[in-house]
Amino acid sequence: MSRKVIQVNKNPVYENGMVSTVFGKDTEFYGDLSFSKSLQINGFFEGEIIAKGFMVVGEGAVVKANIKAKSVVISGTVYGNIEADSKLEIMPSGKLYGNIRTAKLKIADGVVFEGNCEMIKEQKRAELPKKKGEAEAIDA
Repeated sequence: MSRKVIQVNKNPVYENGMVSTVFGKDTEFYGDLSFSKSLQINGFFEGEIIAKGFMVVGEGAVVKANIKAKSVVISGTVYGNIEADSKLEIMPSGKLYGNIRTAKLKIADGVVFEGNCEMIKEQKRAELPKKKGEAEAIDA
C-alpha cells in the first residue's frame, strides 16, 4: 500500500532548506530583529537584522536595514549593508543599495547593485577537541 504525502506547510523551499517563518506582503515591521532558523520577508521591514540562520527578501519586499546572517537571498529591494557569513545571492529582480561582506557571492543578470563588495573567508564552526580515532567533520 502506498503512503500519501500531504504538505501541511506551504512555506518556500530554497537551496538552504525550507523557510520556517514568512512575513506576508501586507506586513510592516519596525525595530530590531533576531532569529536562529530562517525567515522570508515579503512586506516592509525597517530596522536591524541579526540572524544565525538564512533569510530571504522576497520579490516586491522592501528592507531598510543592515543585515548580518549566515546566508541571504535577495529578490526584493534592500537599503543597507549586508554581512553574510556563508553566501549572498541576488536574484534577477533583486536590488541592493549598500555594501556587501560575504564568503560567496552570486549575482544574476539584471540585478541593481550600488555599493562595495568585500570577500571574506567563510566562518567555520569552532573545532572541538577530537577523541582518538575520530574522523574530522567537514562543513559543506
